Amino acid sequence: MKHNYPFTAIVGQEQMKLALILNLINPALGGVLIRGEKGTAKSTAVRGLTDLMEQVEVVEGCPFHCRPDSGNLCSDCQKKLGHFKTVPFTRRVVELPVSATEDRVVGSLNMEQAIKKGEKVFEPGLLAQANGNILYVDEINLLDDHIVDVLLDSAAMGVNTVEREGVSYSHPARFVLVGTMNPEEGDLRPQLLDRFGLVVEIHGERDLSMRSQLIERRLDYEKDPDGFYKRWEGEQRALRSRVDAAQKRLEQVAISDSLCRDAAKIGIALQVDGHRADITLIKAAATLAAFEGAEEAARDHLVRVAPMVLAHRLRRMPFDTTDGLPADWECVLNG
Repeated sequence: MKHNYPFTAIVGQEQMKLALILNLINPALGGVLIRGEKGTAKSTAVRGLTDLMEQVEVVEGCPFHCRPDSGNLCSDCQKKLGHFKTVPFTRRVVELPVSATEDRVVGSLNMEQAIKKGEKVFEPGLLAQANGNILYVDEINLLDDHIVDVLLDSAAMGVNTVEREGVSYSHPARFVLVGTMNPEEGDLRPQLLDRFGLVVEIHGERDLSMRSQLIERRLDYEKDPDGFYKRWEGEQRALRSRVDAAQKRLEQVAISDSLCRDAAKIGIALQVDGHRADITLIKAAATLAAFEGAEEAARDHLVRVAPMVLAHRLRRMPFDTTDGLPADWECVLNG
């Protein structure tokens, strides 16, 4: 089997890589949208994420890959609690095509069985496959707005609910949502854009040495994928361990009242609508703290995640192409 291009071998694009890692550690951030020109390693980075995910034990035969240790089981697994077998499961990227229908995404209910026999027979969709995995939507701006809305709801809640004619079925749908797009082909509506936890803008490398290094690495990989992967295996393993440790540490990261006040100050100073940005700022800062091994989220963590959390949520005037972010965050926080 051909190895994916190693995540740690990607040259540059540090903000994109950090945004993906933070969502891998904490899917509750609500996903990441990567906007950028063609050929900037967007898809390569997403597929490379799977190597940073530890193999897990799941309930044998469960279409939702329920993990007994997660406390988030589907109704069938809850009924069999303590009486099921587990099998190893290697997590992967589930790709959602832009042509996907709603039934293909969320799944469907067999109404004939429900009416005749009173049984809820559910035909799983892509959200069932995505549970515990990475759900990747390339060219997400070309997807139907309603389906994007459903994806964002599930990413935020960790549950997919299908309702038809008074019959309702829910199942766990905890996944890392990653959308990519080229802004030249159209943008998402502001209401949908706001619901992505993090958004990053990426561009091709302009530094000569980094661009040369990028070419050399890619050619080496294409010549000998297995040999190239082995050379990066140590760094991959080290990063995988950091991600795993951060996931376990995340709930213990302390969040002070003063940090919450800092997040509120930023929201007020930048006139951000609603409170989603403030809350996401705190969650992202705590996730970064966990990744770096800190016991408490600090102002520095808040400032470093702020561009990814805020740039797509700022009010813009017509024809405004700037990100509108302050150059001096201390001035905002101490003002």
